[in-house]
Amino acid sequence: MEQEYKPHEIEKKWQKYWNESGIFQAEPDKREKFFITIPYPYLNGNLHAGHTRTFTIGDVVARHKRMLGFNVLYPMGFHVTGTPIVGLAELIASRDPQTMDVYERLHGIPGDILPTLETPEKIVDYFKLEAEKAMRMIGYSIDWRRKFTTTEETYKKFIEWQYIRLEEKGLIVKGSHPVKWCPNDNNPVEDHDILHGEEATIVEYTLIKFRYKDLVLPCATLRPETTFGVTNLWVNPDVGYVKARVEKDGYTEFWVVSREAFRKLTFTDRTVEYIEDIPAKSIIGIKLTNPVTDDEIISLPASFVRPENGSGIVMSVPAHAPFDYLALRDLYDADLSDYGITEDLRKIELISLIKAPEFGEFPAKEIVEKMGITSQKDPKAEEATKIVYRREFHGGMLKEITGKYEGHAVSKIKDILTRDLISSNAGEIFYEFSEPVICRCGTPCVVNMVKGQWFLNYSDPEWKAKVYRCLSQMRIIPEEYRVEFENKVDWLKDKACARKKGLGTRLPIDKEWLIESLGDSTIYMSYYIIAKFIEKGDLALEHLTLSFFDYTLFGKGDSAAVSAETGLDSGILEEIRSDFNYWYPVDLRSSGKDLVPNHLLFFLFHHVALFEEENWPKALAVNGFVSLEGQKMSKSKGPILTLESAVQEYGADITRMYILSTAEQTQDADWHKTGIESARRQVDRFYSFAKDVIENGERAKLGTEFKQIDCWMLSRMQDYFLETNVALDSIQTREAIQNSFFLLINDVKWYQRRGGKTLLYYILDNWVRLMAPFTPHLCEEIWEAMGHKEPISLTQYPLYNEDYMDEGAELAEEVIKGTLEDIEEIIRVTKITPQKVLLYTSPAWKVAVLKCACEMQLEASLEVGTLIKVLMANPDLKRFGKDIPKFVQKIIPEFKSGGADRYEIFAGPGLDEHALLKESASFLEKEIGCPVEIYSADSPAYDPEKKSRFAEPLRPAIYIEGKKGE
Repeated sequence: MEQEYKPHEIEKKWQKYWNESGIFQAEPDKREKFFITIPYPYLNGNLHAGHTRTFTIGDVVARHKRMLGFNVLYPMGFHVTGTPIVGLAELIASRDPQTMDVYERLHGIPGDILPTLETPEKIVDYFKLEAEKAMRMIGYSIDWRRKFTTTEETYKKFIEWQYIRLEEKGLIVKGSHPVKWCPNDNNPVEDHDILHGEEATIVEYTLIKFRYKDLVLPCATLRPETTFGVTNLWVNPDVGYVKARVEKDGYTEFWVVSREAFRKLTFTDRTVEYIEDIPAKSIIGIKLTNPVTDDEIISLPASFVRPENGSGIVMSVPAHAPFDYLALRDLYDADLSDYGITEDLRKIELISLIKAPEFGEFPAKEIVEKMGITSQKDPKAEEATKIVYRREFHGGMLKEITGKYEGHAVSKIKDILTRDLISSNAGEIFYEFSEPVICRCGTPCVVNMVKGQWFLNYSDPEWKAKVYRCLSQMRIIPEEYRVEFENKVDWLKDKACARKKGLGTRLPIDKEWLIESLGDSTIYMSYYIIAKFIEKGDLALEHLTLSFFDYTLFGKGDSAAVSAETGLDSGILEEIRSDFNYWYPVDLRSSGKDLVPNHLLFFLFHHVALFEEENWPKALAVNGFVSLEGQKMSKSKGPILTLESAVQEYGADITRMYILSTAEQTQDADWHKTGIESARRQVDRFYSFAKDVIENGERAKLGTEFKQIDCWMLSRMQDYFLETNVALDSIQTREAIQNSFFLLINDVKWYQRRGGKTLLYYILDNWVRLMAPFTPHLCEEIWEAMGHKEPISLTQYPLYNEDYMDEGAELAEEVIKGTLEDIEEIIRVTKITPQKVLLYTSPAWKVAVLKCACEMQLEASLEVGTLIKVLMANPDLKRFGKDIPKFVQKIIPEFKSGGADRYEIFAGPGLDEHALLKESASFLEKEIGCPVEIYSADSPAYDPEKKSRFAEPLRPAIYIEGKKGE
């Protein structure tokens, strides 16, 4: 091995070997298979640190399973359909300054190449090469024979087949439905098309129609039941309002709304016509009718009303909404004569309509007073609102004032009441985003009620029932995300599946439309099986008929008939079908958590719709995001750290190890330069250790006579084998690296510090295999230097062996290590220069107490009083009656908090603490730099400060003689 660790040289060497040897090209055989997929990347930029985390997790799982003896298929493709690539091409063609800067400076596209990427096709061709290059650079064990892009004609045939079969099942419908819409592109937008607001959902509001003469002033609410408690409306005097003619379902009305709300109404299923501007002042101070109660209410000025929210007019429920209560209270002494308002607003009575746990008549008033909230601007007002809402929604019941709805749970009333409001023309449905949404083209999006739009009928109860059944049979990692998936299935509504603009496959049942980008990425895992045969040249476009896909993926028909129709040899057809039967179903789909509400859901929906139950997915895993020095990354705006730049600067293995060790599962990781520099130093230490062991040449066979420190190390290794395998099975990469590297490297240091040499080769042999999924290039290099011919990627992963566990040795070393640390701490605190250290081991009576406690613990009868009673009945112990209660009260909490195991090992045969410390005295003397003497607390030959009385089992008392430092 080279004197210094040179990551790039090592990595190029082993990537060349993997590529030329084809060891990751998976073919069916007699082994148990493991089919893992991750979402293929969208190619509107270079791969970044977020991709690095998700893809590396997938690769670690693939490598681990392969080393456990599984036949692993880990394939990859490239997603390019939809509008983002079209939008990027337009920005590059127009030389948009921000785009040109970000893609040259942050994505690393050379300045002479970037201007040439002015068509979607050129962007796809460029980034698919860059993405594959980056994934090879970091050492992913991918079967590259199966790669494809989603605009290839063969893939389009696959998508057409899928949508024809979905339409036959009645799962694609045409109609009107609210969708996220870009007015500029005149197209629905999906998550991949969005610049800001990717997490936004379409929220269903109820519009309550408050009436004034011949006008309707509608107010949007998520809680229509609170209309019974409305005392006034809020109107912003600084907002521009308009009068509009609104027609729907044969009703024609004249509405007053903000200009922003009028624009939104034009995208709904209403016919809307602008009539005139309405000054805000003219609708403040007016008396309106509450359509639910027929009560007269007043409109009041409020600057907090935002014109872009709802209709730009807000209803006020001060009995139950802290902000409304505070706003109304703030107006009590205000001069509102400019609005023609002269009455005393204190006379506006609060209206209580919900009985809620822990609240009286007026929850808003009560919580404002209890929390000492002084005004609307008090930050505590937001918290108060959440508390009231939560208690009312989850535990509230409607009161008598709500009439026929009395006794209904607040959480169940919305749909019932909304339906009644619509039937009486007192309300309507209105859709709004949960947060602002901006298209990648820069245009603010709207909720558009699209007519003649094609939808996937995700709301179909039978379809959802299948998905629930699939989820119930699946493993979800981490398990707590199961509820998240179930909730998302519950909330999922029909979804637009086609658009008029972008790249993609024509909808086979209506060629004017293109299948949108999430709709064509649902069952492509099955296409990986077919893609290998296309790459080999066995399949051509004309072979990919409906019956071809039906036979190879569903098993419908027979090979002879399909052969006659397609001209394909029946042997090829049967081989493809056999491959499918071998590899399917998908054993694990691993992804970032941002894809839970969309891609991962659709993956499940389409699999259960098209495939038989035995081919439904087996497991889903979810991981968190990655930020860069605390900042969220953005492909289009920056900051961004590309996968390639990280590998070029630090090397593949260091990048892999760092990204996997910074956070666990769904926690978000934050990439810090200081953190990866630290990872580099740790990997250097591993390399140096391996080099030293190999050059030393000493090997020891297990079974030879071992010292205690060897038994300890062998036992500790078994712990790490077990914990690493368990962590990787749960895809806890941080925990796995903690055990396979950071904890292990500390134990290796202790082993060597204690003079351990015999097991160094055994340690390396297992350690290098343990680390191989994380740092594969380095481990291949070390493995080869150890004289092995077979690549480490195909060798057996270390497994726990109970025969090598030695709890006594582990406890013994714990005592030695703990004693040394206690001595060092005393020296550090007292600043003494030690000349002699005296150690006193536990007196026999304390050992007897401990053994008695262990016996009672096994019988599940260990309690302070019971133990003391038993001990005091023992004549040999009774003379220590004054000290026993104190000692018992000290050790019982340790037993209760998980310390029983170590005491039980101590109490059992084999651990003589006095002999152990005697044997270790020379080691302690070398570490401390002075003589060490060991005495039993029962008969210490020298105890000038009476320290022996503090001795306890597993924790000797310590006395240090020496000179005080200055």
